[in-house]
Amino acid sequence: MHNQPSVSELIEAVKHFIDQTAAPSLTGHAAFHARVASNVLATVLRDLDARSENDLAEQARLADLLKPDPGTSLDALNATLCEQIRDRTIDLASAQLIDHLRQTTIAQVRVDQPGYSGLKAALDQRGNA
Repeated sequence: MHNQPSVSELIEAVKHFIDQTAAPSLTGHAAFHARVASNVLATVLRDLDARSENDLAEQARLADLLKPDPGTSLDALNATLCEQIRDRTIDLASAQLIDHLRQTTIAQVRVDQPGYSGLKAALDQRGNA
């Protein structure tokens, strides 16, 4: 039986402590750092929640774009993409490349800055495209 807390649960416990116990009693610079720490932990939680799905989607888009050997890693696909952009093998105006870059950026902004006003605009635009 596996009964120890998950990584997410441990991070949530620390975030809860910072938000509910530590931060309210802090002022000035220490209060600012508590908010920063809480925001970092929130980002880590979102990343833990979304990473697998985001990586699989990115890998699928890159495989469709680059036509690599089966089983090529995401890191290798991204290295190939950079190389092909650098040597102009891929047309920078390619709709498929632009769509991949847009979707990858949206996925990362959802993790890093979900309240960013530009994210809503990008999602609205994507829905209308």
